[in-house]
Amino acid sequence: MDPGRADDGRDDYVNFVERHQHRLLRAAYLICGNRHQAEDLLQDALLKLALRWPTVRDGDPAAYVRAILYRDTISWWRRRRREWLSAYPPERETGDGDGALRLSVRAALDRLPPRQRAVVVLRYFEDLTEAATAEVLGVTVGTVKSQCHDALRRLRQVAPDLGVGGPEDGRSAGMEVGR
Repeated sequence: MDPGRADDGRDDYVNFVERHQHRLLRAAYLICGNRHQAEDLLQDALLKLALRWPTVRDGDPAAYVRAILYRDTISWWRRRRREWLSAYPPERETGDGDGALRLSVRAALDRLPPRQRAVVVLRYFEDLTEAATAEVLGVTVGTVKSQCHDALRRLRQVAPDLGVGGPEDGRSAGMEVGR
């Protein structure tokens, strides 16, 4: 950095992006279900963050980006109907045995309405609290609870093979059972 130039936060921003981009991309992919769209959403969110960096950097920039991702995804869903060109994703099952489970979870998430899907991803894949999920989505904690309850009930109907509500400790496929 040029010693004569004032610190405008660019280095902090670049460091933040390098540290968080993979996790944020994963969240974007889980919420929208399309890698290319997830990359576009993340790029737009990071651009919005860059424009607000001086005011956001001292708070929680990752939460700010997640809020942008989820709100932009919901806006995209509202503007456009989803069209699927094929019934099955082009992914191949890996030799690690998790491929079938991964595809089942993805297919089950695809069958949830947008808000329920957002709540499930934030709560169980991003591991946010109910309050944090409510803040990201701009809804009340009660809405998060009811959407989560409805989503888990729907997942039990559309994907019984996931074992949501299994006998072990009440957890299966990384999701808790709503009681």
